[in-house]
Amino acid sequence: MTASPMRQYALAVMARAPEPGQVKTRLVPPLSYESAAELYRCFLLDKLLQVARLHEIDPYLAYTPIKARQSMLELLPEAFTLIPQAGSSLGDRLHRLSAILLERGHPAAILIDSDSPTLPTPYLLDAVTRLQSGTTDLVLGPAEDGGYYLIGLKRPCRALFDDIPWSGPKVLDETLRRAAAQRLQVATLPPWFDVDTPEDLTRLQHDLATTETSVAPHTRRFLFSEQED
Repeated sequence: MTASPMRQYALAVMARAPEPGQVKTRLVPPLSYESAAELYRCFLLDKLLQVARLHEIDPYLAYTPIKARQSMLELLPEAFTLIPQAGSSLGDRLHRLSAILLERGHPAAILIDSDSPTLPTPYLLDAVTRLQSGTTDLVLGPAEDGGYYLIGLKRPCRALFDDIPWSGPKVLDETLRRAAAQRLQVATLPPWFDVDTPEDLTRLQHDLATTETSVAPHTRRFLFSEQED
């Protein structure tokens, strides 16, 4: 009997259902709640498109709330597996999701946000490469606001997620401190920005206006058609 091949790494996009009043509310104003939700929907579509183009990973969409399953299925590219987020807090959801993916037999689980539509694809590839190294236990993609846009790990570690001050600027620092306490070997990726504030939105519009049109096509189309209107 031949041994079954090792499963590929799991890469899960963390997302909320793009419903008005539930996503990107810090962009209101200048956007309306409806426009903010549609913009987030474009962010999500672009992130799913980016991940769908990667090879040697098993892609997931981890969604909340549970009742949004059907609407999230309608956004899902063919290769993706839909999986609900479960937990009482963001940290609990991140821990449970990473543990579930690892329990499914994936050698590593990588979780990424859906708020960074212009994140360079090489950063995601670098995360996979770092985790394939025998010397890396944990990989983090620092966000410019003090959080992280990506976390990848090879074994469950609740200590990285419990009671983290998620709304503050010290998320990454605290995560690194806890990783050191757990004696984890950490690799960090280049920093990037999430789109949470009107200032971030202005930066995004500028970046899209000066980059190739293949980057974030859904977001690009939405933002520039809004300007034309």
